[in-house]
Amino acid sequence: MSFSPPVSAHKNWTLAAVLLGIFMLLVDVTIVIVALPSIRGSLHTSFSDVQWTIDAYSLSLAALLLPTGSLADILGRRRVFALGLGVFTFGSLLCGLAQSGLMLIVCRAVQGVGGATVFATSLALLAQTFHGRERGMAFGAWGAVAGVATAVGPLLGGLLTTELSWRWIFLVNLPVGIAAIAITLTRVQEFRPTHARRVDLAGFAVFTLGLVALVYGLIESSRRGWGDGVVIGAFVVAVLMLAAFPIVEHLQRQPLFDLTLFRKPTFLGGSIAAFAMNGSLYAMLLYLVLYFQNALHYSALGTGLRLVVITGGSLVTAIPAGRLSQRIPVRWLIGPGLLLVGFGLLLMRGIGAGSSWTHLILGFAVAGAGSGMVNPPLASTAIGVVEPRDAGMASGINTTFRQIGIATSVAALGSIFATKLIGSTSATVTAHYASALNELLLITAILALGAGLITMLLVRQKDFAHHGAPTGDPAPEQAAETTQLALTPY
Repeated sequence: MSFSPPVSAHKNWTLAAVLLGIFMLLVDVTIVIVALPSIRGSLHTSFSDVQWTIDAYSLSLAALLLPTGSLADILGRRRVFALGLGVFTFGSLLCGLAQSGLMLIVCRAVQGVGGATVFATSLALLAQTFHGRERGMAFGAWGAVAGVATAVGPLLGGLLTTELSWRWIFLVNLPVGIAAIAITLTRVQEFRPTHARRVDLAGFAVFTLGLVALVYGLIESSRRGWGDGVVIGAFVVAVLMLAAFPIVEHLQRQPLFDLTLFRKPTFLGGSIAAFAMNGSLYAMLLYLVLYFQNALHYSALGTGLRLVVITGGSLVTAIPAGRLSQRIPVRWLIGPGLLLVGFGLLLMRGIGAGSSWTHLILGFAVAGAGSGMVNPPLASTAIGVVEPRDAGMASGINTTFRQIGIATSVAALGSIFATKLIGSTSATVTAHYASALNELLLITAILALGAGLITMLLVRQKDFAHHGAPTGDPAPEQAAETTQLALTPY
């Protein structure tokens, strides 16, 4: 089916559908975190269930982002976008009705399937609908909604959890999702690229199995111990599958991951930065929430209000960083931004049994500002060094590394966190939490600082010289993926 520009009457409806979908999706990323202690108390779940509530979503998103993008090109972007909205909305309903930790984890994975589909198609829909200056305005609206959704998530999650119930953090998605689906099916025009990529089922299966086995082993190690047979078996499966993945991809005519992209130092550096950004500050959010609510005894709303220092700091620097990325080499934004994140995490350390949350304010602000410097220019490290036809895969790989970063880091940090809390009593719980948090902050700070230095070494301006879209209006898919990576922090 060849592309023909849609009539003007459909443009605003397409924008409305995409903005509703992305708002629902990105609010859900941060809205869940502040409610996790309430969920654990209500469903009587274990600490590993809490970790899986985050990781089930991240893993399904990481595994399915690239396959669903290819599927959308084959079946039609509108159809797959509507399907993704439907899956995410249905998963939200099931999460809100969950009666056990296992049911919630499975339903979070369903949400991740829908989320991957919406991520893979949302900006492509805008790119096919808007052109010229209108495209810039549409992407600007997308970015504004993405920023607001990420910032208000902790507040909204805290308010709903404190005043109503944790179930409402999921049920609130229903009217938004239904409205977005209705608009998509009735007002958005269909589009299929002329040359669609095939879905790499073999690569998808091996990659997913290896990643799930790795995270399972890390999470179970905190409960079973590192020498347990199940844990060792999970790590063996992970090593075998992840080692086999490059071989499987080499044999595919249209691989899930084009591994030759990692030969480009700038692309490799961008992937490391994406992993470290989500594996440091964003993974720490879970443990900061647990500290606020279980050790300092703040409500979900009180926790959400305090996390605004991080999201607010990110918003303050994100817009200037986006503009500066067009004028200075991105290595001088991404690298120093990660160094700021690491420095902010170090500033948070030194918590004791008698510490107030105000000890964290400076570190929150510095780390948040650093993350705002990293996210906008990170886009060009993914798609700026590849040909336009590879922009979708390049950006998908970068976003996948983000999700792998948060999934593996939440699992690995959780093993250390749980060990530190062994033997704590009601009288010593605050001291144990403080000790555990200090250790996790050191680990994540080292990750961010190391990645910042590596990024400054690997990201080279000369790699951008002969790639990208021609001057003038960028290719639709490339422009869409650039904006998505620039403005999506998770």
